[in-house]
Amino acid sequence: MEFLFEYLAFLAQAVTIVVALLVIISAVASAKTKQPREKGYLSITNLNDRFKSVRYAMENALLEPKELKKARKLESKQEKKEKKVIEKNSTQNADDDSSQINADDKKRYFVVRFEGDVGASSVDCLREEVTAVLEMAGEADEVIACIESPGGLVHAYGLAASQLTRVKSKNVSLTVSVDKVAASGGYLMAAVADKIVAAPFALVGSIGVVAQVPNVHRLLKKNDVDVEILTAGKHKRTLTVLGENTEEGKAKFKEELEDVHALFQEFVLENRPDLDMEKVATGEAWYGSRAIELGLIDRLVTSDEYIRESCADGEVFEVKWKENVKQIDRILGKVSLLLERASEVLGFSHR
Repeated sequence: MEFLFEYLAFLAQAVTIVVALLVIISAVASAKTKQPREKGYLSITNLNDRFKSVRYAMENALLEPKELKKARKLESKQEKKEKKVIEKNSTQNADDDSSQINADDKKRYFVVRFEGDVGASSVDCLREEVTAVLEMAGEADEVIACIESPGGLVHAYGLAASQLTRVKSKNVSLTVSVDKVAASGGYLMAAVADKIVAAPFALVGSIGVVAQVPNVHRLLKKNDVDVEILTAGKHKRTLTVLGENTEEGKAKFKEELEDVHALFQEFVLENRPDLDMEKVATGEAWYGSRAIELGLIDRLVTSDEYIRESCADGEVFEVKWKENVKQIDRILGKVSLLLERASEVLGFSHR
């Protein structure tokens, strides 16, 4: 056992030295680089091609050579036929200045994904994705936003919902798909859509507002600790963590919560006017099978199935904005992963 600890100490020292060297090398390299670094880049994937690759793999494994050859021949024939139809329509509309790009082609679907946390930190990527999609999407196309979020800060999710509102303002159809959860701020975003689809056990709704403010004033007072909180403006500070909370402050804070709740309801009702707000604005969340009865969603279907159906109807493109990671962060991440794996092998994992 003593040998094992000595080895671990040596390993830790070696890793520390390597990381220090890498930090220095990275800093020098960054200093020499004068050109501004791009913030990120777009990744666009044709999901029709991805599904086709999966089908080809299955056919190659399961079909006999003769059956496989026949299937490929029929598919090639169908593709040529569709191509001729598109070319013919394009030729007929070539002299029509009012014709729109893609008007006679297959419908296009653009898939974006939003993974929500308390601060809706993914909104920066969503902004870039929506901007990119709107450069190409027309009124005949559709945006599919796959949302997974239990909600979070009001202003953050208000901005996220506004990004989806940009799609609607361009008269582009918007569908929101929920597989697991779109509650509170997540549902605020979903409500913008022309259509909301969800898995049978996806959790949606929670049209309510909650705030928790811990207060340690009595503990500080017990230990003879004074806290001075100075403000300018009657309601600059309603509830505090350290100071004594007054009944007037509590009442004002509750008033502000009620106002946010009213704004939440107004926003949802503006986008889904047929909802019985008295029933659904209680702060409760419902599973998909119940939510459809209340009108919170429009259809029970997973995102996988809905996207697969869209591929049969047109061309589907998944659009992702990927942030560039600094070289040093990438290196440190790899070192951290190596250390974690080493600890697991030696039996020191925290999991």
